[in-house]
Amino acid sequence: MTACHAVVSAPSPKVAMDQLRCFLDARRASTRPVDDLQAFEREMHRLFAAAECEAMAEELARFDVDVPVVEVSGIAHRQVLRCEETYFGSAGPVRVERSLYSTRQLGERAICPLELRAGLVDGRWTPLAAEQAAFAVAHLTPQEAENLFAKLGNMTPSKSTLDRLPKALNEVWENRREEFEQQLRSEEVVQPEAVTVAMSLDGVLVPMKDGARAEKRAQAEADGKETRGPAGYQEASCGTLSFYDATGELLSTIRMARMPEAKKKTLKHMLTEEIRHVIAQRPDLKVVKLADGAKDNWRYLRGKELPKGIEMLDFYHAAEHLSAVLDAAYGEGSARAKSQFEKLRHILRHEPNGADKVIRALVHQRKMHRRSKKIATQLKYFRSNRHRMRYATMAARNLPIGSGVVEAACKTLTSRHKRSGMRWRTDGGQAILTLRSLIQSNRFDSAWQMLAATYQQSVRVPENVVALNARGPR
Repeated sequence: MTACHAVVSAPSPKVAMDQLRCFLDARRASTRPVDDLQAFEREMHRLFAAAECEAMAEELARFDVDVPVVEVSGIAHRQVLRCEETYFGSAGPVRVERSLYSTRQLGERAICPLELRAGLVDGRWTPLAAEQAAFAVAHLTPQEAENLFAKLGNMTPSKSTLDRLPKALNEVWENRREEFEQQLRSEEVVQPEAVTVAMSLDGVLVPMKDGARAEKRAQAEADGKETRGPAGYQEASCGTLSFYDATGELLSTIRMARMPEAKKKTLKHMLTEEIRHVIAQRPDLKVVKLADGAKDNWRYLRGKELPKGIEMLDFYHAAEHLSAVLDAAYGEGSARAKSQFEKLRHILRHEPNGADKVIRALVHQRKMHRRSKKIATQLKYFRSNRHRMRYATMAARNLPIGSGVVEAACKTLTSRHKRSGMRWRTDGGQAILTLRSLIQSNRFDSAWQMLAATYQQSVRVPENVVALNARGPR
């Protein structure tokens, strides 16, 4: 290695560019390959990152304001301090001298014009760094994301910092959620080849930080009341709009999810707005409404606020109910139960009026097992949903008959919530659900532009105010 290369171990401010040039010039002057390519690449990456941080620091400094008084939203703030601060940049830490201003009102925090004018996210991240970190924690735990960034060798945010970021973003998003979602919809065009849109909703259990839930479960058991689901879990909700072409091929899916809420109120509103926008744009689309047999789902899907459409009970849920009848009649897991299930399942799925034929078979089982409450309950289920079981007819028209898309959404959207030992509060859990929904709906990039823009504010210098060191707003 040359002497020039030997002095680049710790670049100091304003020299990173020079050290990078020195490093590159030394290599270009050599005709021999390096002894250790990995070490060379790591050092080169570090020097490029240091030079990028230096350039970013110079650029951020241009957003600084060094005058006695500034106005933000018409309110005067007086300078109270000049000091250095380190921000997270995508290439690494960026250290800049900046001014702080205050109204000097009790309880009000000081503001930093540099941060406001540059649109630094949560007062500590450059927009690109925040975007990358948000994307990472949507897929990884904060600890895993910290390890990843450390391995990449650029910015090195801590686990706790990465944990705070999505919560801060979610607070901003939730305050303007409906406005942002409307903007996202307005930017999208339904694929010309789409002929069908299927709307679905479902629930999925997520572990919650609610210590009282275990106590309530224990009390319910002590009182002899029925308890459902694992202790400490509550039901989050997921919804999907899926688009299909004339052959029944899935084209795309819009996914959304909300943390536990009574009656899935927010999710239903989101799903309603999405389908209304789609049908307003493409009134020619066939609408299929898919769900399991939960009564609350169908009260919503049949509501007057939604476009009219074909109702379909998810075939795989119907098959599960059919299996339950035959297990009750012939013994769970018995050969007879299995053979009868395969026979009736085929009839239900492939024969015209298959539901009617299956119901007649279940009526026979009811007569043979009059004391079986399970058979009676399942017979009632099939009779109630008969009109939603036209599977052969719908499949022949290349229309979807299964709610696998929304069930997959439930699984993938909440997979970050079900890592070992995790428990969630509503705000933190919703932050991750929102990020993952946007990513999986191919809306993240557009959503990020809207979200990042909210952090940028105008800072005004009143007339006749003289800059302290000739650095005012530029």
